[in-house]
Amino acid sequence: MWRGAWKRLAAIIVKEVLQLRRDRLTFAMMFGMPIMQLLLFGYAIDTDPHRLPTAVIAADQSQITRTVLSALSNTGYMKFTHQPKSEDEASALLQQGDVQFVVTIPSDFTRRLIRGERAQILIDADATDPLATANPLAAAGRAINQALSAHDFVGPLSSLRNKPDAVELVVQRRYNPEGKSRLNIVPGLLAVILTMTMVMMTALAVTRERERGTMENLLAMPVRPLEVMVGKIVPYIVIGSVQVAVILIVSRLLFDVAIEGSVTLLSVGTALFITVNLAIGFTISTLTQNQLQAMQASFFMMLPSILLSGFMFPFRGMPVWAQWIGEALPATHFMRVVRGVMLKGASFDDIATALAALLAMLLLVSILAISRYRVTLD
Repeated sequence: MWRGAWKRLAAIIVKEVLQLRRDRLTFAMMFGMPIMQLLLFGYAIDTDPHRLPTAVIAADQSQITRTVLSALSNTGYMKFTHQPKSEDEASALLQQGDVQFVVTIPSDFTRRLIRGERAQILIDADATDPLATANPLAAAGRAINQALSAHDFVGPLSSLRNKPDAVELVVQRRYNPEGKSRLNIVPGLLAVILTMTMVMMTALAVTRERERGTMENLLAMPVRPLEVMVGKIVPYIVIGSVQVAVILIVSRLLFDVAIEGSVTLLSVGTALFITVNLAIGFTISTLTQNQLQAMQASFFMMLPSILLSGFMFPFRGMPVWAQWIGEALPATHFMRVVRGVMLKGASFDDIATALAALLAMLLLVSILAISRYRVTLD
């Protein structure tokens, strides 16, 4: 009896091994997913970003000013990339997300120090992501005081060497003055939730037809691949719109996250993002053979969207290669749209680049989906 049981058990094990070998996508996912997680968390994720783009308005061109800028650069947190000519231009750079900080040194900075008065240095920070601004701002204050006391407070300024408040660092945290993490997380959740639901739902569309045996009826209809794709995703656009409305209402009532910008502009960006994800899901459904493979491929798409889009970790804290991968994800560009409109009150010009990227992705994915759609069962 035991001998027969072992033979039957061995036969089942052999059968499952052969089935697994034929299902190459599942086999690849078993090894690909942990490898991807190790690489992303080990190399791409950094909760303490450095070399953040910074704009400088230096109205005072003295040696002390150069010492201050050098001290800020030496912290490793700031990289001076822009020199705007006016405060309006600097504000536009912050609004568009081109810089993380704007350092302003007033024209009377050195003169006030010589007079024995308290001088000010102003730093405007894009605080939509508090995690990306906390350490740089803390390091800036320490670096300025240490650099000035050690090098420049000599001669007539020697009396200021032991005066800890000779230079006042004035910080303005734009768009999130209280540093509330929910103001950054809640809009980002909109992108993550839509990615998870939209991609997975449409990824099962064609594979479900194939498994249920109804694919023949669909193929027998006088419809073109583009018409099939549009017909499949339109109902889910409505579902996605309802999800967005629920998320926005709940975020307003429970977390006090308001929409600072245009609701119409946010709606356009959201509709475009939903359509891109639905097209990606439809493409996955044309590449997989069954619903299990479709779900696995969807998860493979969702993990980078969560980790590399700037949702959980500062986007600029990632290495260049990880940022390039993130730029290829729709969620990255939609994060910029939704956070720009909801938190910064961004205009169309501010998010035009992100919208153009989403539109380009929609066209590319649609072409791929149509080319992969099978007009026969072979």
